Amino acid sequence: MVSLDNVSKSYGPKGRGDTVKAVDGLTLELRPGEIFGFIGPNGAGKTTTIKMLVGILTPDQGRVTVGGFDMAADPVKAKSQIGYVPDNPNLYERLTGKEYLQFIGDVYGVPGNLRKERLEKYLAVFELTGAVGNSIRSYSHGMRQKLLLTGALMTQPPLWVLDEPLVGLDPRAALLLKEEMQAHCQNGNTVFFSTHILEVAEKLCHRIGVILEGKLAAVGTMKELRTGKKVKSLEKIFFALADQTAPAEDAP
Repeated sequence: MVSLDNVSKSYGPKGRGDTVKAVDGLTLELRPGEIFGFIGPNGAGKTTTIKMLVGILTPDQGRVTVGGFDMAADPVKAKSQIGYVPDNPNLYERLTGKEYLQFIGDVYGVPGNLRKERLEKYLAVFELTGAVGNSIRSYSHGMRQKLLLTGALMTQPPLWVLDEPLVGLDPRAALLLKEEMQAHCQNGNTVFFSTHILEVAEKLCHRIGVILEGKLAAVGTMKELRTGKKVKSLEKIFFALADQTAPAEDAP
């Protein structure tokens, strides 16, 4: 379904020694029907990896494939497989919420009847029905996040890429989003999900990848990540991998 094959990305002037390697030879495959959690500390390379996955950044080396389409060779078809929600909800502020959603529907070719049905559902779920006709510049951070999510969910692509999607959501909206993620995967699709909320990742994700200093430090199910370790929780597994101070065993 989705693969990143030995991808790397550096920042800074090329040919000089002061470049910073944000992602270093990362290889990863995502499977149909799974929620894949992607965790790591700030500056570990999570957002750079995500931007290469969705085609915003071009890897210095390596290959990204989505739905059988090479992101470099066939970017339009590859991107058509993705619904992307970035960590910062920057939107076209001169548009109304409705205009933005119609634009997204047109770009992804969502038929009119399905578009209407899905928008009615998700606008109600995220409590945006009364505000969708207003200018986006009047929206709060949380409302913008909900509008982005509505657009991504409406298109129903094979892959959702969600970068810290729970930030700014109230508890009800967060619960409904998690339910939609599970339903999306039950239909054979894939969710790639970045979060700092380790308890959510542990409970929601089928597999989890840990990125540290631009490299994939571990990947697997919770059972696989626990193998050979005394710790039980994802939080303590993460700290152990990051070589930070953490208790050796879960508290009773």
